[in-house]
Amino acid sequence: MPSGAIGAGGARCPPSTAGTQKRRSPCRRVRSPGRPGGPGASSPRGSGVPPPRTPKLAAAVLARLTAPLPARRCPAARTRATDRDRRLQRVFRTTVHHLDAGAVSPPAAALLAAVARALLPWHAAPNPPAGAAAPRYGAAPRRDDGVAPPTEAGEALLPDLAGLFSALAATSAPGTVPLTPPAVPWQVRYAGRFRRHVRPAPGVWTAETVGCPGCGGQDGPWTVTCDWRQVTLGCPCGVVTHEHGLAFSEVRLVLPDA
Repeated sequence: MPSGAIGAGGARCPPSTAGTQKRRSPCRRVRSPGRPGGPGASSPRGSGVPPPRTPKLAAAVLARLTAPLPARRCPAARTRATDRDRRLQRVFRTTVHHLDAGAVSPPAAALLAAVARALLPWHAAPNPPAGAAAPRYGAAPRRDDGVAPPTEAGEALLPDLAGLFSALAATSAPGTVPLTPPAVPWQVRYAGRFRRHVRPAPGVWTAETVGCPGCGGQDGPWTVTCDWRQVTLGCPCGVVTHEHGLAFSEVRLVLPDA
């Protein structure tokens, strides 16, 4: 999964010029590359209202939506099918990257979440994320199980999505009505665990299960509330928190379909 809002590999500190003795830098690496900041964490999304960057993110997703398949000389049918699925997987991963980055407006976040849900079968197909603790969003179809994702159904979404993101990528004049749908708050009960993922190095993931800060419970049932600016988790013990550090995808994509 892709870089996030809490950090982009750590801050850079100017070298110390006072004396010759080596001193430890006061700067700390707050997040690793590829680990987005979640709603409610120490990120712009959790506490403030960052400037929307809808045209920029729309252009990035659009580039994936309209990317041509690799030019191959007499490709085998299986190779062509893998290329098609890989294109859909790249759209999914780019969408999740911007969803979790924390620098989009609530309507744009709602749109990205809907696109990610539609393309969820391509989270791990054809190339599963490396690392035993890589994010998992439920049981996605896998080729080694003999079941391939519905490639035709995924590709059928691309033309309409390309048209929508083309319009979003265009710079709108001040005062015009945004094209993104309204971000409707939602609440759902979820009896399960949430996992917070960190990627300290390429292909290396660590993960931990989120627990209630009051009772330490991890299995819920959680009352999940989202206003597309932050996600709050309510524990059966009565504690409600948004300081969980989860990214939007780590919450929205593990919930069952509404």
